[in-house]
Amino acid sequence: MRLESKKILEDIRSAAANILDFTKGKNFDDYVSDQMLRSAVERQFEIIGEALNRLAKFDAQTISKISYFERIISFRNILIHGYDVVDSAVVWDVIQKDLPELHNEIKAMIES
Repeated sequence: MRLESKKILEDIRSAAANILDFTKGKNFDDYVSDQMLRSAVERQFEIIGEALNRLAKFDAQTISKISYFERIISFRNILIHGYDVVDSAVVWDVIQKDLPELHNEIKAMIES
């Protein structure tokens, strides 16, 4: 794996870990009522999506090993370009159901 790819994977792992840390011990009501938390989480998702977008442009072999990378990039685009229609319930659902899997997947790729 190229050094630049490993750097990008580490950026993704770090952003995912940040989201998990930010939301640890929180529930959906906490998330919805805390504008700073929502902003921080959305920013980290933007970093994840942008990093995957960059990786897709130069390392097809590595990006192909990441589950649902196209959906994650699309999610980033919605957060940035559709900021006025972001559904907090969808973001929370992604945090609860999908993010731990992505974090583990990326962590394993870095460690291999």
